[in-house]
Amino acid sequence: MELPSKLVEAAVDQIASLPGIGRRTALRLALHLLRRDPERVEAFARSLTAMREGVRGCSRCHNLCEGGLCAICEDPARDVNQVCVVEDVRDLLAIESLRTYRGTYHVLGGVISPMDGVGPADLYVQDLVDRMRSAPTDSEVIFALPTTMEGETTAFYLYRKLGDLALRITAISRGVAVGDDLQHADEATLAQSLKTRVPYHG
Repeated sequence: MELPSKLVEAAVDQIASLPGIGRRTALRLALHLLRRDPERVEAFARSLTAMREGVRGCSRCHNLCEGGLCAICEDPARDVNQVCVVEDVRDLLAIESLRTYRGTYHVLGGVISPMDGVGPADLYVQDLVDRMRSAPTDSEVIFALPTTMEGETTAFYLYRKLGDLALRITAISRGVAVGDDLQHADEATLAQSLKTRVPYHG
């Protein structure tokens, strides 16, 4: 449909570029913003700009943070010898919501997917390898990756890259259904999968 204002059209285009937002929803949100007080709209816009400019990846694990290290990596109560490898920050947040895991993380930034043109060089794989080279020999790496073909491919690749290091490599158990993303699993299933993780042998 043709909108009566080019400014509204531009706003709808930008809102509709967000994942999961269609043009009808984008139009509804744009019209809602037009009805809000100008001060609230300005505060909304400033918060988005501040987020984009101020949030960066943790220099150690690539979680989101505003400084050099994220709150998890800075927490002295965390077990630094236990590293849970996840696809992205949404999976980290899903595990953190359980409040049972007290180790640290490594966010890969995706999974290997040749069909999408994503290879190991596009992910934080080498950062993980370099990090684990200096880890104590009793350290554990936990693969908490999607139970998809891409997730399995990524886990196997990481296993081969880490195979020459004296590490304990495990994976969450198959309580998470094959083909599922971690962030879509219910908390009870995810907690049990993490608790009953098994040695990973490729």
